[in-house]
Amino acid sequence: MYSEVSELLEGQKMFQVLSQCKKLEKQGRDIIHFEIGDPDFDTPKHIVERCVRELRAGNTHYTDSGGLESFKEVASIRTLKSRGFKPSLDQILVTQGANIQIYYALACIGNPGDEVITIDPCFVSYKSIFKFLGLKGVFIKLKEKNKFRLDPEDIEKFITKKTKAILINSPHNPTGSIMTKEEIKKVYDIAKKNNLWLISDEVYGRIVFSDDRTIFSSPSVYDKCLERTIIIHSFSKSYAMTGWRIGAVTAPKELVRRMTLLLETIASCVSPFLQLAAEEALSSNQNYIDDMVETFRKRRDLMHELILDLPLISALKPEGAFYTFVNIEKTGLSDEEFSERLLSEQGVATCPGSFFGDGGKGYVRFCFATDERNIKIGLERVKEFLQQLL
Repeated sequence: MYSEVSELLEGQKMFQVLSQCKKLEKQGRDIIHFEIGDPDFDTPKHIVERCVRELRAGNTHYTDSGGLESFKEVASIRTLKSRGFKPSLDQILVTQGANIQIYYALACIGNPGDEVITIDPCFVSYKSIFKFLGLKGVFIKLKEKNKFRLDPEDIEKFITKKTKAILINSPHNPTGSIMTKEEIKKVYDIAKKNNLWLISDEVYGRIVFSDDRTIFSSPSVYDKCLERTIIIHSFSKSYAMTGWRIGAVTAPKELVRRMTLLLETIASCVSPFLQLAAEEALSSNQNYIDDMVETFRKRRDLMHELILDLPLISALKPEGAFYTFVNIEKTGLSDEEFSERLLSEQGVATCPGSFFGDGGKGYVRFCFATDERNIKIGLERVKEFLQQLL
């Protein structure tokens, strides 16, 4: 009765954990949320107010499928400031968030049976998209001893005649690692040498904890997204706009043209009032992002310090995003058992590392996009849980 391809869909399992938590909370359980990557900050008021003004002004109708020119112009200028080049407007497509950008891009560059090289662990949607499109994901395991950074030399070992693209993610979900500028350049050179597409998931590009913000590097600087590089980007994390579902992908013109037709087919367009609010986000003073990142830095430091004091588990200090990837191998539990028991026994929700691939087995992702009080309470409950295992 149902399509074979629909059987392959996995969804985003952290949302399934969140749904479970919501049910428990309705039953009266007190849950500490470390499972979902949703900043607890409100969307800045000036962005919300712009959206309300546009709604009241009647900007509620269809618009150009590729996005408003005014929005794309502001996005282009922001790219110039952040990455040093100014893409043309026909290199930019406005979308409903970042997940769909990966789907649109792969749907327009790959055929069933083609291979995409990426990292393991990786953001959960990658695997589901690969399967749905009939693509073969080729996963390179990230190693804790290498601080969970992708070693470019590993990529060439996996390139075959069927390889179509390389998909990287830095800062990385779920580990918080950041690839160096030299590593990013080597990956770009490999893609160019082998005439491959290079998809760079940069959703967490603004959330970097080093005092040297230039630690973040994008492969787009080498071809200005004119030949092979595709920048995946959304407003969800940096602007605390997860529920707005809006982003902009930057890529070569012909690919954007094809992706636009696919968006037009599936979703028609992105709501104009959302685009104008996002335009406000990009064009206004960005200092509040720095303030938010500084808060995340303090939360990261607090969570890391508390984890270091706990028995049986350990973690590297993440350099970006807002996740700590906790090694739980010494507990004797699988990552799924650890998360399930921690939730049922202590009311602390986390994400098993295996949700992100085989490379995540033996790890659990803790999200610190919550306030310090919740971090302290949550880690105290984790301590009680671990003491029971000793």
